[in-house]
Amino acid sequence: QVQLVGSGGGLVQAGSSLRLSCAASRQTFSGRAMAWFRQAPGKEREFVAAISWSGGSTNYADSVKGRFTISRDNNKATVYLQANSLKPEDTAVYYCAADKAAYRSVVVTNKWEYVYWGQGTQVTVSS
Repeated sequence: QVQLVGSGGGLVQAGSSLRLSCAASRQTFSGRAMAWFRQAPGKEREFVAAISWSGGSTNYADSVKGRFTISRDNNKATVYLQANSLKPEDTAVYYCAADKAAYRSVVVTNKWEYVYWGQGTQVTVSS
């Protein structure tokens, strides 16, 4: 069964930190790159960060580079997003996603390459 369940969002002040988690079924997680996307009201869903199936490679949007860190625990089939120094412009619903291709050699950032999606977790950063 394909399943992605995101959690960890909340309402925080600017400069604070949050750790988002996404628990996946083995079927969805094993051998697949995982990514986080976000969508603010009235905007397109945008790439935030991705990590390769092995955990050896990562990719970040310029807007979060140096503040956010993506990681994965393959034993727990879980991907994390550590978000530090949060800004009001980080406010959005955050979605985890799994790559449609298994054992891909590159980390892709295009949302159309991700076929399995979590339900989203709201992050709100107040100024």
